[in-house]
Amino acid sequence: MAAEGFRGPKQLWMAFQWSMKGFRAGWRHEASFRLEACLAIALIPLGLWLGNGALEKLALVFPPMLVLSAELLNSAIEAVVDKVSPEFHELAGRAKDMGSAAVFVLLVLVTLSWGLILLPRWF
Repeated sequence: MAAEGFRGPKQLWMAFQWSMKGFRAGWRHEASFRLEACLAIALIPLGLWLGNGALEKLALVFPPMLVLSAELLNSAIEAVVDKVSPEFHELAGRAKDMGSAAVFVLLVLVTLSWGLILLPRWF
């Protein structure tokens, strides 16, 4: 249900708390999220250090952040599918597989962006 009226500091604070609750749930319950978060914790500062100029820095930092977002969305899809339909259903499996594929596409983007920016410097 959409919120009505003015959204002041209290509502913004509550939204922030719900977001942190989501991060904690992702960390606690999803091994893939933990792995990708550790990767992002390493890559983001490294990308800020290795990037030449704002656009390169953005091209190195943004993809790992997208992976984290996609992994959280994929985990949310999986949780809803498991809640709604605990038994196997072709459409449930398809939804889970497509969420996983979205994360994979972004992991390819991380590899591609880092490779295209950094490999020419070394070769």
